[in-house]
Amino acid sequence: MCQVFYCEVMNASLSRQRGSKEIWLDAAYEMLVSDGIDAVKVMALAKKLDLTRTGFYWFFANQEDLHTAIIERWESQNTKSIIDRCNLDASNICEALFNVMDCWLDPSLFDARLDLAIRNWARVAPDLHCRVLEADRLRIDSIAELFKQHGFSGEQAEVRGLTVIYTQVGYISMQVEEDRQERLARVQQYVEIFAGTVPSAKDVDRFLDRHKSKQEAVRP
Repeated sequence: MCQVFYCEVMNASLSRQRGSKEIWLDAAYEMLVSDGIDAVKVMALAKKLDLTRTGFYWFFANQEDLHTAIIERWESQNTKSIIDRCNLDASNICEALFNVMDCWLDPSLFDARLDLAIRNWARVAPDLHCRVLEADRLRIDSIAELFKQHGFSGEQAEVRGLTVIYTQVGYISMQVEEDRQERLARVQQYVEIFAGTVPSAKDVDRFLDRHKSKQEAVRP
């Protein structure tokens, strides 16, 4: 009985020393978005987490393995969210675009800080630059397909898809800060411009209600 208890205590102690894969990855994420990829070092992470450096190697083979995990998190959250929103059912192009615009207002769907950090990192990492180009192509193609599904020609769909993504990349790169209510109001104008038609009051209200409920949910 004592031996079992001792083993449990030792295992718990080792677990505290090692942390977990998510703990290391979350810390690396915070360093990346705040200080850039050059700051993401094993020793710095261990110090930040107050964990042993050897604990890192229980979860990652090396620093490059950690970098890969960060990139995969970006791909699985940001790019996948845009594609998923494009695939939602919508009765008209404005409703479809509002579904996509949810990404720019909900950090759980699209992490703008991470997107900017990845793009900055890609400037000095050729392999990552290729992955960013591929991610942008997937995002643009998904939105272009959305326009095609709602009656736009291939050429029109392509240009409008480019416009939607380039507009958001501009927001991210310029680190634009807006009052939330101001942004919600502007999204309606963006949708009208992208779609070439005025969204119905029903579509606008549905979009605003989604984000009103999210805002109230986080209000203390």
